[in-house]
Amino acid sequence: MVRDTEEELDSVSIEKLLLRENRHYRELNRVRNSLAFKLGVEIVNAIKFPPRIILLPFILPWKMIDYALIRLGKKKYKQIESQSLDRKRRKSIVMFPTNGVGFGHFTRLLSVSRAIKKIDPEVEIVFFTTMSTLHLCKSEDIISYRIPGRKEFEDLDAAGWNALTEETLSTVFSAHSPMMFVFDGAFPYRGMLNSINGRNYIKRIWLKRGTMKKGATNIPRDSLEHFDHIIRPQDSVNLSVSDELPSDLDIVQCNPIILLERNELFSREISRSRLGISPHLTVVYIQLGAGNINQIGTIINQCIQILQKVKNVHVVIGESIIGKPVEISGPRVQILRDYPNSVYFNGFDFAIIAGGYNSYHETIYHALPAICIPNTNTGMDDQLARANVAGKNGSMLVLEEPNLADLEGSIENMLDPEFRSRLRAKCAETSLSNGAEDSAKFMLEMIDDS
Repeated sequence: MVRDTEEELDSVSIEKLLLRENRHYRELNRVRNSLAFKLGVEIVNAIKFPPRIILLPFILPWKMIDYALIRLGKKKYKQIESQSLDRKRRKSIVMFPTNGVGFGHFTRLLSVSRAIKKIDPEVEIVFFTTMSTLHLCKSEDIISYRIPGRKEFEDLDAAGWNALTEETLSTVFSAHSPMMFVFDGAFPYRGMLNSINGRNYIKRIWLKRGTMKKGATNIPRDSLEHFDHIIRPQDSVNLSVSDELPSDLDIVQCNPIILLERNELFSREISRSRLGISPHLTVVYIQLGAGNINQIGTIINQCIQILQKVKNVHVVIGESIIGKPVEISGPRVQILRDYPNSVYFNGFDFAIIAGGYNSYHETIYHALPAICIPNTNTGMDDQLARANVAGKNGSMLVLEEPNLADLEGSIENMLDPEFRSRLRAKCAETSLSNGAEDSAKFMLEMIDDS
């Protein structure tokens, strides 16, 4: 018994030493891979061997080009291997959702985490994220750590932010000894890649959805090689994964990932009671995304003006809890700043939404009749392609850059109960099962096999 205790103490002491040593490894990596170091080495070599001085006008520009290629992911990033300690790993999974203009990445990993907990409550889920909504993790009994996004710092460049990310995430790994790391984001951060590099005892998964605009992103092969598996949630657009990802990667596909199951939504009566809405009113939910894209404010105001001309219509404006407050008011207009708003879907008669991944698949899955106005000015997400599939199969009305007459005609159709019933039936036909459970089962199988 005493010997076991001594061995445990020795292991902890060695681990602390390696933790400090690995911090020095990481700092050495950053120095050796900096442009200043690379140029300095060439200058020093020329001083040591003067004939090389005449080559400096050629060597230095080439080193700068080489550095740029590494930064762009065109060349492999060379890293000094850190030391690791073989220790007993915990049944723990570290999830890293980034944040864009909305909740897409965060919601997908939260959905999968909830599914994992339902299957195996003993698994520890840890969130490491740039999202500010850690209270949502707390409500699901999920440990969470936050690192501010780079744009939240006034004077921190990309290299500095990546160094901070690498250090913080490495500390999380040391504290929780996870068996798996899952990333959900459009583009992997270098600091994150540095922290998972060499940790071959951790299964590394990238949960990456598709339907990106052509030419919007070019994922470096070096980034992909850091992951053991890629989980690709399906979308309405039936794209081959080879269009975006190399064919030799281990890619697992699943159905669209939805946060709430149908039986988790409030009933019509409870939804309206919680929102303080009369049962006899026709309720329209409007959620056109975040940011000033496609003149969102103008379109929302136009929709409200049209709906306020109709008696017994109540409007609920969905407002993101991470976005700026919506400056819209009026009679029979209500602001809903909550998460997830989908819990109230049974209380709405129809919706007017943008074509983001979450909004689109949630309305289809929960059979909420919808008018979709895709944001065509998004940087990467091809919302128009996604929405047009539903427009063609009749499960959703799709308006691209609508004028007032388009909005009036579509809203008039939606105010017809029989028209809405047909849309609900079509949604039920085209809806797929929730991919969160399949993703959770795959991750748990990977843990059991390790």
